[in-house]
Amino acid sequence: MKAYRIHRYGGPECASLDEAPEPELRAHDLLVRIAGVSLNPVDYKTRHGALRVLYRPKLPATLGNDLAGEVIAVGSAVAGFKVGDRVIACSRINDMGSFAEVARIDARCASLAPSSIDLATASALPLAGQTAQQALRDLLHIRPGMHVLITAGAGGVGCLAIQLAKSMGAEVSTTASPRGDALVRAMGADHVIDYTTTDLASLGRTFDAVFDLAGGDALDACFKVARPGSTVISIAGLPTPSAASKALGMGMGIKTLFWLASLGLRRKAAANGVSYHYYFLHPNSSDLSALAAMVDAGTLKIIADRHFPFEQIADAMAYLEAGHAKGKVVVTL
Repeated sequence: MKAYRIHRYGGPECASLDEAPEPELRAHDLLVRIAGVSLNPVDYKTRHGALRVLYRPKLPATLGNDLAGEVIAVGSAVAGFKVGDRVIACSRINDMGSFAEVARIDARCASLAPSSIDLATASALPLAGQTAQQALRDLLHIRPGMHVLITAGAGGVGCLAIQLAKSMGAEVSTTASPRGDALVRAMGADHVIDYTTTDLASLGRTFDAVFDLAGGDALDACFKVARPGSTVISIAGLPTPSAASKALGMGMGIKTLFWLASLGLRRKAAANGVSYHYYFLHPNSSDLSALAAMVDAGTLKIIADRHFPFEQIADAMAYLEAGHAKGKVVVTL
């Protein structure tokens, strides 16, 4: 089968579309004939080797976490799925491999695909949707009347996070460039902050909760605009030791490394009277099924910026990595 694999760590030249063996079916797995995959920053970060401290796949390794397709085989311990089912899924961080004609996925990370949209586009839902859903619900505890800031609202996670926060009853502010303004307003944002002209830190202690998708200077500013006693969650900052340990079962040495790496951010948060936490996604069927149901009910819209054919997956990766995408980038097979 064809698969998009990394052969060494580095730039785009280190990955190629080539022949690879089909994955072996394990007891809890589904084998899926892929109809579409969506790209995420974790994919090019993995290729760069930036995540080697978190997991180190044996090379050559097939990239990819999000998928949508048709089940062609079911593991002996799987219940609730059958051959022919149309499914979507996101792999766990140490079990990637969706950028292929056939992929293996733990059935506990999969759900039936929404029926109201095409299957390839549905691949844009699992990672971004569950990340937004879990961060807003489980860590920020969004409830009606809260004012939440979501940075980088025009990105793949941001578009879904705005909609989900609104569905939870929150007032939503987001940052975007003029090019992304119309999109984030269409997603339901109540207030749009033009980060090209506005210093976020100048807005004052305005927000009851902050979901940072940008990192860098934007994350530093988030600590200054969150109300004292509130929480800032990021997926673009440095992982905290507690988050890394919970997600990956890290030993003491790696936890110490993350303790040191995130110390500066945690100190900045504490100096402003707020809590800082990094969030690792925990893929599961229940959450993904709930998101798929929202799509079919018309209460959650997937924004796909561009569709690329599988033969152009390297171009799709370059497009995402260049920061051009508004919403998700999808590759069709």
